[in-house]
Amino acid sequence: MYNQPMLRDNALQGKTFVVTGGGTGLGKAMSTYLLELGAQVVITSRKLEVLQKTAQELEAKTGGKVLPLACDVRNAEQVDEVLAASLAAFGKVDGLLNNAAGNFISPTERLSANAFSTIIDIVLKGTVNCTLAFGKHWIKEKQAASILNIVTTYAFTGSGYVVPSACAKGGVLAMTKSLAAEWGRYQIRCNAIAPGPFPTKGAWERLLPGDMAQKFDFKNRVPLKRVGEHQELANLAAYLLSDFSNYINGEIITIDGGEWLQGAGQFNGLEMISPEMWDALEAMIRNTKGS
Repeated sequence: MYNQPMLRDNALQGKTFVVTGGGTGLGKAMSTYLLELGAQVVITSRKLEVLQKTAQELEAKTGGKVLPLACDVRNAEQVDEVLAASLAAFGKVDGLLNNAAGNFISPTERLSANAFSTIIDIVLKGTVNCTLAFGKHWIKEKQAASILNIVTTYAFTGSGYVVPSACAKGGVLAMTKSLAAEWGRYQIRCNAIAPGPFPTKGAWERLLPGDMAQKFDFKNRVPLKRVGEHQELANLAAYLLSDFSNYINGEIITIDGGEWLQGAGQFNGLEMISPEMWDALEAMIRNTKGS
């Protein structure tokens, strides 16, 4: 049942949410479920043609209303335009899902300053731009709202070869907790999800081109020995954006099948030892104790 819808029908009826990076991948999956629950959704990215195609697809599939708006989240003026267009179309916005991101794998010493800054600008500054624009509006209007940021487990563990992303996502994580404390008095909740491996065709092909994805099989790193289903992430996102989670504020919820814990324990790799090898090791240990 883990890949089935979680919330009751029409649980988000009358709500409006803005999803950055909503035209493809996980953003599209989360937008789909918000629509299925009765919400209206604004999807943004830099490519209007992709957004328009997604909007048509999602409206046909769910019967909901989707507003596609081109926006480079690095540009604060464009973000302001998204807010204005969303309000003009739907009257209000109830939540913001900061999902827009950029990433690539590379030895850090190979990166130029511009390459590093590009990821920081999209992931951290883009999230800041959206959060400030919508947050200021909600505070002015005295409106309760929810902000949900998509981060990653290496935002708190760190990771080589994706250092710009780790830095940017770490900043988003800090902002999530900080604003939860500061803006809670305005009834604006701020939470985050740290997903583990959730396959998306475009993103994984960019990160691991060719046959690298097969060689670097993520499910082997996950104690549950599988990757995540998009519906699982969508279920969690919808819950955290909904009023059902009204007392959850400042949380970063990991959904990764235990992947980061697997890497954290020094001896977790011992799962490769067979029962026969354990028998032999146990016998050796007993002999050592007796000598």
